[in-house]
Amino acid sequence: MNFETLRARLAKFPRRALANYPTPLEPLERLSRRANCQFAPQLWIKRDDQIGPAMGGNKARKLEFLIADAQARGARKIVTFGGLQSNHARMTAAVARQIGIEPHIFYFAKRPRELTGNLVMNVFLDARMHFIPFGGAGRNDLQFTNRLVRLLARVIVGDAYFIPVGGHNALGCLGYVIGALEIHAQVQSLGLRDVTVVTAVGTGGTLAGLLAGFALLDSPVRVLGIDVGKLWTNCPGDIARLANEICAMLGEHRAFAARDVPIIEDRYCGDVYGVPSREGNAALRRVAECEGIFLDPIYTGKAMAGLLDLIAQGKFARDANVIFLHTGGAPGLFAFPEIAK
Repeated sequence: MNFETLRARLAKFPRRALANYPTPLEPLERLSRRANCQFAPQLWIKRDDQIGPAMGGNKARKLEFLIADAQARGARKIVTFGGLQSNHARMTAAVARQIGIEPHIFYFAKRPRELTGNLVMNVFLDARMHFIPFGGAGRNDLQFTNRLVRLLARVIVGDAYFIPVGGHNALGCLGYVIGALEIHAQVQSLGLRDVTVVTAVGTGGTLAGLLAGFALLDSPVRVLGIDVGKLWTNCPGDIARLANEICAMLGEHRAFAARDVPIIEDRYCGDVYGVPSREGNAALRRVAECEGIFLDPIYTGKAMAGLLDLIAQGKFARDANVIFLHTGGAPGLFAFPEIAK
């Protein structure tokens, strides 16, 4: 499928613009020089941290389609869920308030004694936060958890438009098909070759959208996901299914399987989702010192730690170009002041 055909098909879906595009693609020249490998590739950063309301982040791309659908259905309340420092929850609440819809956010955790980071912003947005300490550990089934929250929402909230965790459905992930279009065009304009886009993977929707978008374009740009959460059972299989659904929505059949999903699982997650790691903290410090750019300790910091480790192992050619997708999350820094010590 060519560029214009894909763009035309995307234009058929209702969308509420939340940002100006394309987001910048900037070189990370000082970080490239400081990477722990004499044959480091050229590093770039895609600034999706600069889009959307309430201090921004990548979820703006997904919310543009989901909020438009909620409005079309006449929704008066929106329900979603996430971890305590969920950027998705914070941005969903902000967008809901922009259009006069009441936001409800579910957390499977105890209400913290002190609200920090994204939770503080939710208070200012008057988001209705529901803390349900189910407990448990290890990976969960994503589809089961979505169904559980839907059930709880019907009982506690009533009639509401449901947005899956992370905006993780085919409609929302059209936002990252558009992201793939942008990156493809920027790479062509700059004449870059041997390009890999690296992104943090939580729920996996961003990776699914990019995977589908680059495949539909027959783009030479590759994508690599770095798991930061140990969140879900069968994560690659779920991402493959979602990528297939996205392609089907856009009129093309694809048959991605779990083995086709380019993701590094578990290795760079740290001990558990939602808790900073030593390596992630070191990576976000290095990016701040080299480039004056802030990552966050839960998502992008861990993903950058993974990328820098892969570079140190010589996994990329010296003349390769690696684009780090900055998905936002700066408010999360204020939830963990101890990492600055």
